[in-house]
Amino acid sequence: MNWFGGNSKKGEVELTDHNCVLSHALRTPGVNKLVGKRVILASNSPRRKEILRTFGLEPEVVPSTFEETLSHSSFEDVHEYPVATATHKAVEVYERLVRENPDDAPDLVIAADTVVLTHPSPGLSTTPFADAPMGRQDILEKPLDKDDNLRMLLDLNGGVCEVVTGVSLVYPVLEAPGYKIKSIDERSLVYFADNSEQLLKAYVESGEGIDRAGGFAVQGLGGMLIRKVDGDYQNVVGFPAASFFKFLDLLEEEEQDFLEV
Repeated sequence: MNWFGGNSKKGEVELTDHNCVLSHALRTPGVNKLVGKRVILASNSPRRKEILRTFGLEPEVVPSTFEETLSHSSFEDVHEYPVATATHKAVEVYERLVRENPDDAPDLVIAADTVVLTHPSPGLSTTPFADAPMGRQDILEKPLDKDDNLRMLLDLNGGVCEVVTGVSLVYPVLEAPGYKIKSIDERSLVYFADNSEQLLKAYVESGEGIDRAGGFAVQGLGGMLIRKVDGDYQNVVGFPAASFFKFLDLLEEEEQDFLEV
């Protein structure tokens, strides 16, 4: 994408210089591809923004207006739900920004969606009886109120839940419809300690879990409830940074049109 600096001639469109790559970023092939590009994070999550900044990326934040109303039951594999939601978020933001300012369209839109599942997939956990039939994995939404938050935590207490984040990337190409979508998902297991009901009630009263899927925040006071995390800890917080950066490298290597328009 071309842009003009402050000395642009009359009649030319003056665009802002874009660079989301911070000085401390590891300069991998995928990260180098982002230099000078307009990169958008389609999320208002401070946790996702902070995770990306920790690893050297500071994209523009443009929250998606997509209403997360996809039916859970419409997905044969529940792991497809966060990927589909992330894809809708990314496409909504990309198409909106292109309509608003086609001369300064995004080079890359990043969207993510994290869900908590009631129990692990068969074979994913080493917990005794983990492979026993447990029925369909259900998605744990945000608690309705404190009583619902306590119910969730009592169900999770002493057990294992699965956290899945879908990440979708949208970038421009010359072929219709004018963009490509590439997605990944990351899965982590969260092992709850055998917490006393008194501790669970104290956590619920803190209010931290009310706005969190599954009713807990592993990076906050909710960490007191957790025995261990198996897999990417950042994924449980809300964004699988390690897999994301590896994915960028893979796209740079295998997709000839990745960030070339």
